[in-house]
Amino acid sequence: MADAFEFGSTPATPKPASVAASTPPISAPPSQFHSPSLSRSPLLSTGDHIQPASTNRTPRTSTPKISTPRLRTPRFITPLGSPIRRALHLTKLDPQDAWLPITESRNGNKFYAAFHCLCSGIGVQALILPVAFTTLGWAWGVIDMTLTFLWQLYTLYLLVQLHESTEQGIRYSRYMQLANATFGEKLSKWLALVPIMYLSAGTCIALIIIGGSTSKMFFQTVCGETCNVKTLTTVEWYLVFTCGAVVLSQLPNMNSIAGVSLIGAITAVGYCTIIWAVSVAEGRMPGVSYNPVRGSSDIERVFDVLNALGIIAFAFRGHNLILEIQATMPSSEKHPSRVPMWKGVKVAYALIAMCLFPLAIGGYWAYGQMIPTGGMLTALFMFHGRDTSRFILALTSLFVIINALSSFQIYGMPMFDDLESLYTRRMKKPCPWWLRAIIRALFGFLCFFVAVAIPFLGSMAGLIGGIALPVTLAYPCFMWLKMKKPEMYSPMWFLNWGLGIFGLALSGAQIAAGIYVVVSTGTKVSFFNPQ
Repeated sequence: MADAFEFGSTPATPKPASVAASTPPISAPPSQFHSPSLSRSPLLSTGDHIQPASTNRTPRTSTPKISTPRLRTPRFITPLGSPIRRALHLTKLDPQDAWLPITESRNGNKFYAAFHCLCSGIGVQALILPVAFTTLGWAWGVIDMTLTFLWQLYTLYLLVQLHESTEQGIRYSRYMQLANATFGEKLSKWLALVPIMYLSAGTCIALIIIGGSTSKMFFQTVCGETCNVKTLTTVEWYLVFTCGAVVLSQLPNMNSIAGVSLIGAITAVGYCTIIWAVSVAEGRMPGVSYNPVRGSSDIERVFDVLNALGIIAFAFRGHNLILEIQATMPSSEKHPSRVPMWKGVKVAYALIAMCLFPLAIGGYWAYGQMIPTGGMLTALFMFHGRDTSRFILALTSLFVIINALSSFQIYGMPMFDDLESLYTRRMKKPCPWWLRAIIRALFGFLCFFVAVAIPFLGSMAGLIGGIALPVTLAYPCFMWLKMKKPEMYSPMWFLNWGLGIFGLALSGAQIAAGIYVVVSTGTKVSFFNPQ
C-alpha cells in the first residue's frame, strides 16, 4: 500500500500479482460505462491532454488482449486530485450519479449556471420585501438588506469553492452530501434535512398557491369587469397550474431545464421591473407614512423586528440548489467547475440586486405603511387596478405565472433526485421512463393537495425565513471550517465562526418571533378553504 500508483485514462499495467491482489480494482457497473449522458460528457475528465477517440472508449470486455493483467479505469470515474491520482482505492465513487436527474448530464456551462441561479434567486418572495421596511424603517431596512445580501453572497462563494475536494477526489453534488461530510450523517439529518426539504417541497407548494391565485387574477383581468364567463374556483385554478407544472417536470434532468430557467429568469426580471416602475411612476399614495410600526410592548417590538429580518432572509434563498447546479458541469484539474460556476453566479446576483433593491425601496416609497401583507403584486392591483392599463396588469400576472412554473422545475429537481435514488439504490439500475413520469406526477399532485389543505402558508414568511436561514447563512461557514481547516485564530477562522454562530442564534430568534407574530396577529387559518 506504500507504493504510489499512477492512473490515467489509458490502461496501465499494475505491480506484480501479489501486490495487485491486495488492492481490488474499483469500478462502476457496466451500465454506467455506456450511459448516453456520460458518453456526451464525462463525470470527471482528466483534461491533461487530448487523446485519440479509441483510447477514450470504455472496453466492452474486461478480457485483455495480452496475457498480462491490466487495470482499466474509465475517464469519467477518475477522481479529482493530484496528477498521479493517488489513493484511488480510498475515493468514494457513486455509480448512481449517471442515473439520477441532477448528475445525469454533465455538459453545463456558465450560462446555464446564470440561468438557474437567476431563476431560483428571484421569486415572488421578493415582492413582500417592502413589508419588512414597515417595521425596520428606511435606514435599518436598507442597511439590513445590504448586509444580508453581502452575507449570503459570501456563503455562496464558500459553497462554490467547497463543491470539489482536490484532496479527497470527491465532488459534493448535493447540499446534503456536503452536510453529511461536515456534520456526520446522523447530525445532518436533524440540522439540514428539514430546512432543505422545505426549501424544495415547501417552495413548490407555495408556488402552486401563488401561481394558481395569480392565474385567477390573470383571467379576471383579461376577461374584464363586463365579462359574463363563469370563472373557475380557486382550487380549480390550483389544479390547472399543477397540471402545467407536472407536464414541464417530465424534462429528464437539470441541464434539460436550462431553457425553462432562462424563461423563468426573464419573466422574473420583467415582473419585478414592471411592478416597481409602475408604482413609482404613479407616485406616492395620499397620506403615506414612513414611521415604523411599533408594538405596544418591548417583547412585541423585538419580535416584530426579528420577523422583518426573517422576511428579508427568506428573499435571499436558493443556496440549497447551488451545489446541484454546479454538479451539472464537467470538471478537470486544469478546468475545475468552480471557475465557470462563479462567473455565472456573479452575473446572476448582479441582476438579482438590480431587481430586489429597487423593488423594496421603490415599493416602500410608493406605499409606506399602506403596503398590504400580500406584497407588491397585491398593492399594484389594490391601488392601481383602475388607473393602469389592463395590458400591463395582465402582462405582470402572466410573468408571475410563467416564473412560478419555471421555478417549480428547479426547486422540484432535488426532490425528484431523492425519490428516484430510492429506486436506483434498491434495484441497482436506472429508473425507467414510465416510473420517472409517475414519481414526478405524484409529487406534483401531492404538493397540490398540501396547497389546498394549507393555503395560508404564504402568510408565514418570517417564520419560514428563520427555518431556512441556517442553510443560507450559517451552515456554509461551518462547512468551510470543517473541510478547509483554516489556521486557528486567523481572519478566516474568526469570520466563519462568528458568522456561523450568529446565523444560528439569529435563526432561533426569528423562529420564535415568527411563531409569536403568527399567533398574535391572528393569521387566518383556513384548512381546505383557499380564497
